[in-house]
Amino acid sequence: GARPLRVLMAKVGLDGHDHGLRVVARILRDAGFEVVYAGLRQSPETIAAMTAQEDVDVVGVSMHNGAHLTLAPAVVDALRAAGLDTPVVIGGIVPPGDVATLLEQGVAVVLGPGASNDEVVASVRAAAGVGPLS
Repeated sequence: GARPLRVLMAKVGLDGHDHGLRVVARILRDAGFEVVYAGLRQSPETIAAMTAQEDVDVVGVSMHNGAHLTLAPAVVDALRAAGLDTPVVIGGIVPPGDVATLLEQGVAVVLGPGASNDEVVASVRAAAGVGPLS
């Protein structure tokens, strides 16, 4: 048996709401993932350090403060600077027009606010390279 996929869940920046993050953490735990809950107000560097320390397979970042075009690439850059190629999944309020930009900047998957539980699970599995992207 392969070990369960480990996902680091965090919010970057000053956004004080973690309800969505907790909901997604529960969805992933229910689907058999191990969730490392980093919580609120993490910096890209902290996320990179925790990713290395916790040996996670996917980094999930929740964005609700409109700073995703700055913060999401910063997380990807911090991971790469730390020598990690861990995929980054962004969730939250991301305008459809920004999705292509985020993907170009190295984000693996962008999940909008309407994503179903199944979509969330499938997307994280796909980002980790296990399971189809469909």
